[in-house]
Amino acid sequence: MLSSKKSAKPTSDQLTVTVLGCSGTYASADNPCSGYLVQSSQANVLLDCGPGTLGPLQKNIDLTALTAILITHCHPDHWLELPVMRNVFTWFVPREIPVYGTQQTHDMDAAMLSVKASHSNRRDPLHWNVISHDSTLQIGDQSWSFATTDHPVETLAMRVDCDGRSAAFSSDTGPAWDFRTLGEGIHTALCDASHPSSYEDQGSPHMSARQAAGAAAAANIERLILTHIAPGIDPQAQLAEAQEVFNGNVDVAFAGMVFNP
Repeated sequence: MLSSKKSAKPTSDQLTVTVLGCSGTYASADNPCSGYLVQSSQANVLLDCGPGTLGPLQKNIDLTALTAILITHCHPDHWLELPVMRNVFTWFVPREIPVYGTQQTHDMDAAMLSVKASHSNRRDPLHWNVISHDSTLQIGDQSWSFATTDHPVETLAMRVDCDGRSAAFSSDTGPAWDFRTLGEGIHTALCDASHPSSYEDQGSPHMSARQAAGAAAAANIERLILTHIAPGIDPQAQLAEAQEVFNGNVDVAFAGMVFNP
């Protein structure tokens, strides 16, 4: 069934994911672009920072407690809040923070930073680290691994493991990608389900809900959460399409959703 919007935040010693925004391609009236807060007892990680995600991030965490930022790829709906966060961490909440992302995303961010360079001699608070499909990261008690998806630009699906539980995020991908490239034993998967199955032959570089469900079923994932649904697409219809293929627990992501993998 479609999840209720009355999720209670779990206890802090559990791996917890809060959906800050999940609208596909552009924000809807009440849902920012992609952004997920991944919390555990030793780390608070922002996974993607699409436009509009800084506001809900501050509803869930003090910005001084943010541990790191991970960005899946360079398309603007997944990272363009980062220059705004640079302003925050430079002028209003002075601090330094590590950022991990693809080379293309780094280069785009660096180009924006160069435009600002003449206006400030302050040190960049964002410490960039370029990652790729074969990178691994240990952020507090969270172990992160990556895989390249089926998308026109370098895009990293991401998996986090913590205290015996795991969650995976497909980011943006077409149907040629497989969750098993992130390894076995994924408990919960957030998967791109941008459009209905009627779009599948139109060359979209995204999955339909049916394709997302097939990918989750092939990887023996316990729980599937459909995300990145474009504005105007009926989430209930997406849910119904996925349930025809996936026999496990299926939900549709929404801004403010909180879950434990």
